[in-house]
Amino acid sequence: MWKQVDENFWKENRESKIDEVTAAVQDIIDLVRFEGDKALFDLALKFDKAVLKDLEVSRDEIEEAYENVDPVLLDELENAAEFIQRFHELQVPEDLWLKEIEPGITLGVKSTPLERVGCYIPGGRAPYASTALMCIIPARVAGVGEVICCTPPSVDPVTLVAMDIAGADEIYKVGGAQAIAAMALGTESIERVQKIVGPGNVYVTAAKTMLRKNVEIDFPAGPSEIGVLADETADAEFIAADIIAQAEHDPSSACLLVATDAGLPGEVWSYIEKQMAGALRREIITSALKNSGYIVEEDIELAAEIMNGIAPEHLSIQVRDPLEVLSRTTNAGSIFIGPYSPVAAGDYASGTNHVLPTAGHAATMSGLNVGHFRKTSTVQILSRDGLAAIAPTIIAISEAEGFHAHAESVRIRGQKKE
Repeated sequence: MWKQVDENFWKENRESKIDEVTAAVQDIIDLVRFEGDKALFDLALKFDKAVLKDLEVSRDEIEEAYENVDPVLLDELENAAEFIQRFHELQVPEDLWLKEIEPGITLGVKSTPLERVGCYIPGGRAPYASTALMCIIPARVAGVGEVICCTPPSVDPVTLVAMDIAGADEIYKVGGAQAIAAMALGTESIERVQKIVGPGNVYVTAAKTMLRKNVEIDFPAGPSEIGVLADETADAEFIAADIIAQAEHDPSSACLLVATDAGLPGEVWSYIEKQMAGALRREIITSALKNSGYIVEEDIELAAEIMNGIAPEHLSIQVRDPLEVLSRTTNAGSIFIGPYSPVAAGDYASGTNHVLPTAGHAATMSGLNVGHFRKTSTVQILSRDGLAAIAPTIIAISEAEGFHAHAESVRIRGQKKE
């Protein structure tokens, strides 16, 4: 039986173990910094037991991967890619907008895509073709000039095909912290990028965090999480299925049920036991459930506040009035409402992004979106009369701050004869 916990339990049990791996990750970063490609070949042999001839995936390797992917699966990957593209196209801002807010004062914003970004696509316990789509497609929609990918060797054919469908320009057989270091610092074969996105294990997350002085990142994205907020109207079998689905990702995944009905956790657990009996990744699920638990809070408003404090990566709302709870929800990576909105829909095919902040970072950070791949510049266009209208304000404040040259730069314009 899973355990009843308080609202601090999950936070305490999912706190990053980055400190434990910092020294090891720093050693990897230093190797890549000073040895470049040689370090990547050596680390591939050490960690992945892979003897590589080349770091970059060739076009021939990509074509061979297509031959090894079931045509039906290929069609479904393309279907998923279409949904993901359609959703992210809705997020694209105007390249430039200008508005005259007062006579002679026109302000605006210019939005520009990044030139080169790196996507980390995990490997290891499972192929992550869906993550390839989720990382690359928004970058392409945003207008990024070059999108590269790093993924551990040997690259799964389905993942390789997904990276190609999504539009990756370069794909490298490099995984782990060394991949992050290579993209952040550059090597003989891998040109450095401006920003790195994508989820990974604690070593990947640590490397992203430690290299932020060299490269921008999206956010910490570690093992999967789900928080379920449910009342007596919820379907316990569906909740159990969603919990098992997220638990099968990783032994460090975490699942939490906040229930207003005291009998619901036991009912959900009964279904978890039944569904686990036939689960192919039962060992991983069992480990993940050790990081999991439930909270009973009869007041729905307090239950929603508890979930806001937890800020889960995925939030499933299974209550009588879900839109009321949604209005109270402030902290969640991605939200799934109602019995027929499984988290798996967002993981694969609805079109929303599944690269999301974990470990409470959803309280301050957004899931991967087109905005992560663009930057903005403010624009101002002032006429002589427009400047004259705000000149007293500029002069008064700048002189109060002791910046007299600022004030003079305005006065000199006002004194200039046309």
